[in-house]
Amino acid sequence: MPCIEARGLRKAFGTTIALDGIDLRVEEGRVLGLIGPNGAGKTTALNAILGLTPYQGELKVLGRDPWTERDQLVRDACFIADVAVLPRWIRVSQALDYVAGVHPRFDRAKAEGLLAKTAIKSASRVRELSKGMVTQLHLALIMAIDAQLLVLDEPTLGLDILYRKQFYDSLLNDYFDRTRTIVVTTHQVEEIQHVLTDLMFIDRGRIVLDCSMEEFEARYLEVMVDPEHVAAARALTPLHERQVFGRSILLFDHADRGRLAALGEIRTPSIADVFVAVMGGRAGEAQGAAR
Repeated sequence: MPCIEARGLRKAFGTTIALDGIDLRVEEGRVLGLIGPNGAGKTTALNAILGLTPYQGELKVLGRDPWTERDQLVRDACFIADVAVLPRWIRVSQALDYVAGVHPRFDRAKAEGLLAKTAIKSASRVRELSKGMVTQLHLALIMAIDAQLLVLDEPTLGLDILYRKQFYDSLLNDYFDRTRTIVVTTHQVEEIQHVLTDLMFIDRGRIVLDCSMEEFEARYLEVMVDPEHVAAARALTPLHERQVFGRSILLFDHADRGRLAALGEIRTPSIADVFVAVMGGRAGEAQGAAR
């Protein structure tokens, strides 16, 4: 059963088309990375999924229409926006009291366990916390709710690299149980590659890549080409080429592994490298169309 299913999903702000008739399907128990440049439509898509904005087209989330059944949806879905907003006057202990009082699926002991891994004190007020600590508090509150769908929009923005790693480790080990579904957007794609089960690229309101991570690893290959084989590698029509320390690294889509192995060292590319290649190609197509 799909957790999220959309057909012809469209959203426009005046003459600006944020979502251009997209289709998507996210099965239950998956971790989806929704990746795109600024202004690509990521946040608009998340807002539609959460019932925070009206839309055109068909959309079902946990079997519900998020716009007309938002009250029921929020009982089973949690959201962390790219800016953690908590009342500056509230104490950490009061924030825990509040969430415990309004959400029946909040596990206070779990939240306290997550906060115990930080330097946050229960008596501190939000205004006394650093930006990163506010984010840590927000994450602890949300991750302690037993929700079927967790939506994360740049969840580790403002956190240092140590806590970002701790967060994603906790997401896998303490939260994800193969029945919950997680949708995450981030610009720090290198840090979530090991977390994802599925991947989508969105650009100018359209889905330009939709695959599982197994398909991703089988589809894309990167080769550090031996100097004498560069011409032969280029003849195989790589998706992208870059230079690193004087060596040519070529990225291929649906290429024959055996032929590439004869040209140099093969490896699975990072999401970031494929993203640059795919988006760079689309930018070139747009410039060509403009001419």
